[in-house]
Amino acid sequence: MAKDYQALTKDISQYMGELRKAVPDAMAGFSALAKGATQEGVLDKKTKELIALAIGVAARCDGCIGFHAKACLELGATREEIAETLALTIYMGGGPNLMYAADALRAYDQFVEAQK
Repeated sequence: MAKDYQALTKDISQYMGELRKAVPDAMAGFSALAKGATQEGVLDKKTKELIALAIGVAARCDGCIGFHAKACLELGATREEIAETLALTIYMGGGPNLMYAADALRAYDQFVEAQK
């Protein structure tokens, strides 16, 4: 059965809100880390999100795949850029990364379809 990345990210976001209430200092620290790591620098934000998507695939993290596929789209990444990024994850991680790379492309396509 195909994963619904829009529903998955919506559900995770809800419970991230619950974590913010339960452990506000830890979540504030994570948010600060995310902000610092993703801000524009030598690498632009889109490149950083493509890297994050690749790491999400390598870590086999469905939530990471969903959130970073959506962010890549919002930052203007094309399907071709997504595919090339995923090719590197397959090269570096073999068969297991291939399985999650296919899901990452599905996530990107689902978010594109939702914008129509």
